[in-house]
Amino acid sequence: MLKEKWLELADIKDELAERDWFMGTSGNLAIKVSDDPLQFLVTASGKDKRKRTDEDFLLVNEFGHAVEETHLRPSAETLLHVEIYRKTNAGCSLHVHTIDNNVISELYGNQGVVTFKGQELIKAFNMWEEDAVLSIPIIKNYAHIPTLADSFSEHIKEDSGAVLIRNHGITVWGRDAFEAKKILEASEFLFKYQLRLLEQKQFQFNKVV
Repeated sequence: MLKEKWLELADIKDELAERDWFMGTSGNLAIKVSDDPLQFLVTASGKDKRKRTDEDFLLVNEFGHAVEETHLRPSAETLLHVEIYRKTNAGCSLHVHTIDNNVISELYGNQGVVTFKGQELIKAFNMWEEDAVLSIPIIKNYAHIPTLADSFSEHIKEDSGAVLIRNHGITVWGRDAFEAKKILEASEFLFKYQLRLLEQKQFQFNKVV
């Protein structure tokens, strides 16, 4: 099971790295290995995620501590993944920093949420109603990780979801790796669409003026 989950997470890392979503060693990924005891693989801190090595991940427990003695350090935001697995049946969680999700988080940060309606990719969040509204919360980027984890935890209410951290990145989770990646891809599409739409509206406004 451990090797299988390792390879599954490594494949996701490779795919996201191809999209340049791990600039400057940023981002972190996690996948659940067992429920009882709760253990999951998480990316090791400070690694170049464009490369595949035997030290990309380490196994941690319900407190985010390494299960076995190792020189590797779990990602700084491991506690966010702990909150997800502690409160839901999610099997995978992904966190990336992109220009689009950072800009969106700043544009809508004061509102504390960014909302999408009438977009096909909302279905990635298992929302199938014609008039469905998707709201992705935006939280403050606390430097103190336990405080950040507490704020983040308030928005973990389902087995899948997404939360933006202002000027930091997005964390998504799903029942398995496929669903988590689907939600991440859909979120990034929606952010890019929204920014492009705002650009076009500004362009049209400038033409009129």
